[in-house]
Amino acid sequence: MKLSTRSRYGTRLMLELAEHYQQGPLHLSTIALQQGISVKYLEQIIIPLKKADYIKSVRGPKGGHILAKPPAEITIGEIVALLEEGASLAECSENPKVCERSSICQTRYIWQEAAQAMFDKLNSITLADVLKMAKPWPSGPEA
Repeated sequence: MKLSTRSRYGTRLMLELAEHYQQGPLHLSTIALQQGISVKYLEQIIIPLKKADYIKSVRGPKGGHILAKPPAEITIGEIVALLEEGASLAECSENPKVCERSSICQTRYIWQEAAQAMFDKLNSITLADVLKMAKPWPSGPEA
């Protein structure tokens, strides 16, 4: 399974806000520059994050965006499930009505178990945890 750019970039957006938690609002243009993501794409990604009360917007000349909760209270699993619009690997594992074979499908259980294992892990990692374990990427010819 591959996570969408929406989830990957959304997680990077949230980590950037977490890194600056309690330091004041950040403009999307600053986040875009730091993360190498277009402002236009960040504008799309931030909408569901704001609706779900993970991010607050601050108006005014010193405005921007801040986390609505402390980084230790937001898990990677929550972000990914929100931006992927669910916590499943296959649509039929959450909604058996989408497939006429769901009641007899031998693989449906596998997809449910795999998704559960993945999200159990992602839900055990908070933004604060990622910031603590983050190490700079190696640079230079050895990298």
